[in-house]
Amino acid sequence: MSRWSVSLWLVAALVAMPASAATVVVLGDSLSDAYGMAREAGWVAHLDEALGPAHRVVDGSISGDTSSGALDRLDGLLNTHPPDVLVVIIGGNDGLRGLAPDRLQANLERIVEQGRALGAEVLLMQVRLPPNLGPRYVRAFEAVYPAVAEATGAEWIPFFLEPLFDQPGMLMDDGIHPTEAAQPRLAELIRPAVEAALARVGEAPPSE
Repeated sequence: MSRWSVSLWLVAALVAMPASAATVVVLGDSLSDAYGMAREAGWVAHLDEALGPAHRVVDGSISGDTSSGALDRLDGLLNTHPPDVLVVIIGGNDGLRGLAPDRLQANLERIVEQGRALGAEVLLMQVRLPPNLGPRYVRAFEAVYPAVAEATGAEWIPFFLEPLFDQPGMLMDDGIHPTEAAQPRLAELIRPAVEAALARVGEAPPSE
């Protein structure tokens, strides 16, 4: 390809590119950090591809992170990638460490409030815990998520791994993390909620 042809291709690409892509930021832990696989194989990358070039999905997830860790780094993440939609999927590691539910609730409320202060639509995903942590603690922990949604105006969305629990090949041997085969399905499960949130801020992708 000649230098002139390359220049024409670059101009065409720039013309076709939207002036400002709507931004979806995912704040999470290993469930959204493509744990055990390449980032491009994870559900966040699949969602980014599905939403199309007028939108970008930023994976602000870190494996092993907690709600307090996510809160500590949230300012930097949101300043670098101001979101139209903030998807919060955090707390599983808090539960595994036995964090008091009221502390989890305080952290989540501050996370949601920071996102909403920037004008973002905030989706708060329910997080489920293994039953071996004890029914009393699990109930108190899991009740935090709808309570935070009600208190802050965030949209509560169901835990996207639940429909896959009984399907073979969807979870790793640890029974917690989704396999690479599960990643496209997770993107499909969360996509409607993200598209609805984008529609509320006037950035909905075209229907297929």
